[in-house]
Amino acid sequence: QHIFKHMIHMILLFVFLQPMKKLYLDDGSSLHPHLGPYFSDGQRRVDYVLAYEIEKPSSIRHRSSRFSGNKFIQRLRRSFNRSSSRAALHPKADPEIAAQEQRTDYHEDDKRFRREEFEENLLEMGLELEKDERSKIPEMGFVKIHAPWNVLCREAEFMKLKMPTKKVLNPSTHHQFFIHKVTAPLHPKIEPSRPQNVKSLCHPFSREKQHLFDLSDRDRFFDSKTRSSIVYQILKRTRCTKAKYSMALTFAVSSNRKYFGEKIGLYFAWLGVYTQMLIPAAIIGVIVFLYGCATVDDNIPSMEICDPRNNITMCPLCDHACSYWELVTACGTARASHLFDNAATVIFSIFMALWAVLFMEHWKRRQMRLNYTWDLTGFGEEEQVRHHNQRCCYISDLLFISFFHFHFMCLCVKLTCTDRMPAYLTTMVTMCFLIVLTFAIVFGVILYRISIKAALHMSNYPAARSNIRATVKTTAAIINLIIIIILDEIYGSIARWLTTLEVPKTDKSFEERLIFKAFILKFANAFTPIVYLAFFRGRLVGRPGKYLYVVGSYRMEECAHAGCLMELCIQLCITMLGKQLIQNNLFEIGIPKLKKLLRRRKSDLDSKQEEELNRTMQRYEKDHFLGPFVGLSPEYMEMIIQFGMVTLFVASFPLAPLFALLNNIIEIRLDAKKFVTELRRPIAVKAKDIGIWYNILRGLSKVAVIVNAFVISFTSDFIPRLVYQHMFSPDGTLHGFVNHSLSYFNVTDFQPGTEPVEPMHLGYKVEICRYKDYREPPWSSTPYQLSKDFWAILAARLAFVIVFQNVVMLMSDFVDWLIPDIPKDISVQMHKEKILMVEVFMKEEQGKRLAAQDNQNQDKCASPSSDNQSPPQPRSRPISHAN
Repeated sequence: QHIFKHMIHMILLFVFLQPMKKLYLDDGSSLHPHLGPYFSDGQRRVDYVLAYEIEKPSSIRHRSSRFSGNKFIQRLRRSFNRSSSRAALHPKADPEIAAQEQRTDYHEDDKRFRREEFEENLLEMGLELEKDERSKIPEMGFVKIHAPWNVLCREAEFMKLKMPTKKVLNPSTHHQFFIHKVTAPLHPKIEPSRPQNVKSLCHPFSREKQHLFDLSDRDRFFDSKTRSSIVYQILKRTRCTKAKYSMALTFAVSSNRKYFGEKIGLYFAWLGVYTQMLIPAAIIGVIVFLYGCATVDDNIPSMEICDPRNNITMCPLCDHACSYWELVTACGTARASHLFDNAATVIFSIFMALWAVLFMEHWKRRQMRLNYTWDLTGFGEEEQVRHHNQRCCYISDLLFISFFHFHFMCLCVKLTCTDRMPAYLTTMVTMCFLIVLTFAIVFGVILYRISIKAALHMSNYPAARSNIRATVKTTAAIINLIIIIILDEIYGSIARWLTTLEVPKTDKSFEERLIFKAFILKFANAFTPIVYLAFFRGRLVGRPGKYLYVVGSYRMEECAHAGCLMELCIQLCITMLGKQLIQNNLFEIGIPKLKKLLRRRKSDLDSKQEEELNRTMQRYEKDHFLGPFVGLSPEYMEMIIQFGMVTLFVASFPLAPLFALLNNIIEIRLDAKKFVTELRRPIAVKAKDIGIWYNILRGLSKVAVIVNAFVISFTSDFIPRLVYQHMFSPDGTLHGFVNHSLSYFNVTDFQPGTEPVEPMHLGYKVEICRYKDYREPPWSSTPYQLSKDFWAILAARLAFVIVFQNVVMLMSDFVDWLIPDIPKDISVQMHKEKILMVEVFMKEEQGKRLAAQDNQNQDKCASPSSDNQSPPQPRSRPISHAN
């Protein structure tokens, strides 16, 4: 265990190479053979770079280990004790220290032998290596790998890579949508490597049919992405017989599809489509907001609340410390609520439900077009067995070690359901515990709001009591934001640990399980406070004289008179903007800058010396300091959470698409810069789609319809206003709606100890106060019971949810059925490609037959013939005579 522990800490670190921006001159020769990605001869390209630590010489290592601090003192002390007790023996060295030094020497030599054996195996596979141990990085060595032409051809045929043939197509150009023309100025101006309307017919590579492929430029036939992927596959299957382990490498970076691979290219394509589709949603959301601003002065309920002539006295908001208050003081909140709670909100919710379906359909069509353009139409993802990513553990005589992205596996052991059951139970228990923990933290924030509200009411400072409700809302939302950001990082690490315990069989299974766990935890973390404000706050309150209390004397908080929609809007706004500004953008910019600053402070070089060092360093030496790529899951996750905030509660925050659009415009640039300049280059991975993320998006779009239906019917006052206008209003308008929505309470019915300390706070004695609910008055036969109006409004709310959900779902399914998944021009081009490929092979076969006939004719003409030679007689068949 001690040896393997040291072996883990001294293991090789594999680093990707980022090629320079210009590799070739016009004549195809290397531009900078001494600095560029080439061997020292300036001819062979570097396709992969391995980095390892250089061991110190044995003499230096022994000297440093023997005379280092505490070890040297301990050695002297042991020698003194032993010499005093056993003076006759006179030991020359401490056996424990000698054994430790021997183990260290054995480890260093064994590590070097393993590396040399691995390099020999790479040479046997046909790769060419070149060592560089004189790098500018202390105690670091690099092995540059070059794949020759014959190795590239062999592996391309083995991997069935589709390569361009000599046949060139001219596919029909598809018409661009208006949204593409609008966003054209936002796109970077990049000159295409070849005309947009030209596409080579691709076919799986075969060495026997090299004449079919476009080999006019062998240096460019296999691009950088393909060459690195081929070398990566060779490294994965290269084994060390002495060590009996296989290497699995995982690395990353991003941007251009030909440089970073199709999987990362699909991410940026999806992000671009999502950002483009946010433009119409943002425009409609701004229109809805402006409609609320334009009609706020004509809103009758707001006018009634702001009219001081109504003189409506409200019941206290908390026990004992709070006093009676006038409804006119809630004028600002009522007017602000109308900006988001109006008739246009319902229309916008229906539009966003259809928008989500259109976005999914548009992406499917765009994805199919990319599959055709990138020659992925016949691509089938090959599942690769994932090496057991566990901590050091013995299984019989087999040792499984994982260190960062390295997985050493002696033998693949097939695990049964019984073997996996403890891991599954651990996952279930841990997930449930974390979700309950999220609920507990949200409940703690609720207690904070209740207690801070009571404390501010008891304060003697007028400034503290001037705007209590806004102070409590804002501070609680900021606390929720901080908790969400912290728990996001913790939950991401726990999800990876739980997925590792399950030992998935394939990389794809590992990724999907990790995504599912991380999404469940982060979704619950981000949306639990929002769900509470939308559907639970103000529902479990009780009534004056009979309030609901939790944790002793904490009275459950109520909504404002205009409803909880305004508080929901504030929580959404702060959470969305805070996550995007702090977690997504500030972290992506600030953390790399902070790491560079710390590295400069630790360095003994000044700015000029560091600049000179960077100028003389090789490209792979600079890339060694770049951060590792951790996958696309964090990038997708932040966009999926944003998509949920845009669609799930858009009825309460119509400006959410606008903020998402502004964030994504910055996010695309930051991701591109981060992937190109801050991270190591990834292995180019092929992918036909975005995987499980599409299913999550589709599920969120379905849930969004139900959530918005409940927000409109239960959180907002849309249904109560509609019911009052058509059932209870004498003139068919909203005049009198505020008085109708308030119930009466006799102040003599307060429980002892809950009445206000200052009953004369308003300057007059209060006998009847009002509270928002639909209950019978105290003078009725059933005082304070739920009235018939309450049940009528509840029935209307449930009916609205059912009708809204089914109508919008039906419309969404109709749009889904109406739009085909495959564009018509792509379908036609795919059919043409199949026909052209058959024609190419038929011409090849015909050419082979003609060539064979020509060879036969030439052989006949060249054979010696004489006139006296009789022509060959046909064979005679035996004739059967009938009897």
